[in-house]
Amino acid sequence: MTAGSCRTPTAVGMLVISFCFDASFQQTAFQWLSPQVCGLCEGAVHNGTAVGDFCAASAGRVEGRCCLGKRALDTNPITGLDLSNCSLKQVQDLNEAATATIIDLSANPALNMSGSVFQGFTQLQHLMLPARLACPGGNASWEKTETRGDVRLCEGQRNACDQVGHMSWDCPENSLCAPFGPGFFQCPCADGHHGYKCLREGQFPLAEVLGILAGGTVVVSILLWVTQRRKTKST
Repeated sequence: MTAGSCRTPTAVGMLVISFCFDASFQQTAFQWLSPQVCGLCEGAVHNGTAVGDFCAASAGRVEGRCCLGKRALDTNPITGLDLSNCSLKQVQDLNEAATATIIDLSANPALNMSGSVFQGFTQLQHLMLPARLACPGGNASWEKTETRGDVRLCEGQRNACDQVGHMSWDCPENSLCAPFGPGFFQCPCADGHHGYKCLREGQFPLAEVLGILAGGTVVVSILLWVTQRRKTKST
């Protein structure tokens, strides 16, 4: 009985330490995995806002100003971003939120941003901006654009390429047009072609290129090691 009573506090202590360690680890890992764009503004996504309602409807997880996956350590991409009423003066880099379906940048009176901010945002379907700003790519890049008070709404991103996804006259021969955000497109090479303007036939020689890069890295590393070793001996 005595031995049993001694083991019980020890076991309880180990469980407490394990729980604290796990909680600390999860919090640290969670902060490490959290995208920086989620902390561009203080506060968090609130219920009743456009992004908040979207996140709740999609069973998402709120982290700062972002809507992410459901689980604490999930690495799902950002699906919603709310940077409204953040007193932002300019927006330059939102690439971490390129997978977002909805973004709210309204209520930022001094907001200034370049036309390429949303390049690569192929999944963006709902965008809210200050009313004085135009929708990226122009009205032709969206199914619906309207102004409600101080907010400009851009909804339903249109495909910048032709509707059937065939070869575009804006892309070089042997390439296909692919949407790349509101008003943007890219021209990836068709199967069996690569290189400048997709003029080379066959598959890209990835193994050969990696071999050359690896060999060059080894040679440079050896040269640096030899030169540093000589300097160390001379001193």
